[in-house]
Amino acid sequence: MAQETAEKMQDTKPGEDATENQGRVLEGIRVLDIGTMVAGPVSATLLGEFGAEVIKIEKPDGGDSTRNVGPYVEGESLWWQVEGRNKKSLTLDLRKPEGQNILREMVKKSDVLIENFRPGTLSRWGLDYDELSAINPRIVMCSVSGFGQTGPYSERAGYDRIGLAFGGLMHITGYPDRPPIRPGTATADYQSALFAALGVMLALYARDAGGAKGKGQHIDLALYESVFRFTDILATAYDKFGVVRERQGNLHFAAAPGEHFEMADGRFLILTCSSDGVFRRICEAIEQPELVTDERFRTHDARWKRIAEINGILADWVRSHDPVHVTEALDAAGTPYTVALTIEDIFKDPQYAARENIAEITHATMGKLRMPAVVPKLSLTPGGITAPGPGLGEHTDALLRGLLGLSDESIVALRSNGIV
Repeated sequence: MAQETAEKMQDTKPGEDATENQGRVLEGIRVLDIGTMVAGPVSATLLGEFGAEVIKIEKPDGGDSTRNVGPYVEGESLWWQVEGRNKKSLTLDLRKPEGQNILREMVKKSDVLIENFRPGTLSRWGLDYDELSAINPRIVMCSVSGFGQTGPYSERAGYDRIGLAFGGLMHITGYPDRPPIRPGTATADYQSALFAALGVMLALYARDAGGAKGKGQHIDLALYESVFRFTDILATAYDKFGVVRERQGNLHFAAAPGEHFEMADGRFLILTCSSDGVFRRICEAIEQPELVTDERFRTHDARWKRIAEINGILADWVRSHDPVHVTEALDAAGTPYTVALTIEDIFKDPQYAARENIAEITHATMGKLRMPAVVPKLSLTPGGITAPGPGLGEHTDALLRGLLGLSDESIVALRSNGIV
């Protein structure tokens, strides 16, 4: 892959559109997605958005679990349309020997396999990394699970909420007088999808251009590890000072002032200050420059010790002024802030429009669908959405015939036996 990409770049002449010559950055990489729900499959979605051919292998009876999560339009899951985009669907019963044999044949012709079964499942089916790498030494296999492939908890089931709690994030999220709060989306799953996609890219680079000398490798990722990596200095502060961070609502020791301030129209202004320079700009915006030299608030440490007092001053200013005046004053002073946006706000926001953050695709029965666009933005080899989520088994016959060379008679027999 690396050599082909380099040759494409060399062939690009000055003034030519590099994207037309290079295609997408992962073009030529084939990914087998045998996972279900979010963490594993979304990592494959991310790879597919940048050109990888992603073959979604689903059980014949019902397919991926996200197909059965509402809301629905014309009987189709919206969730599946977002996270199944850019994939081909092949039905295959991996619980049966015939299905396992077909997967082995596909592994011979693929670069990556992503799975999120409970540890031990693939080993029982003869489809673990040792088995598959013997078939194809170049295969990169990514295993995402709740607690990883090793350790005393490895066989425990793990889902998003479990990862958030075990990873240390949930305990510090919420208010001190209430139970811990989970974020509004599947944060642990999506964090793990990012790390999984990063791991795959690193392994591909090591295989094709790094020190792995053409060999693939196994990536072992736990949901809780992805969460734990996002807990800033939680571990280090405990190690050095014995500090056990507790829930403090919207307060954070690195933000003084910092809160979610209710505005006169009922919306919330999100404002945070982590430096004395930003504090000076806030004081300018609220027309109270004397606070800058006030000994109570002169440094960040001093402000944190009086966080309720300084937040109260800001809260009074925000509540007592028209929201337009508040945002214009903060803009004029160059102060970092935002209003907490609803999804309706997002659809109307000029920044989202200018950045083309909402993509539109057309589905055969659901019509036009708008959803988050691809990130990050690459200048030469940008990603894109090329197709909506496929129907269950939509590409089964074409893939079995074209990739594996099976005859129509063989495919009919597989279907009659419930293998596909």
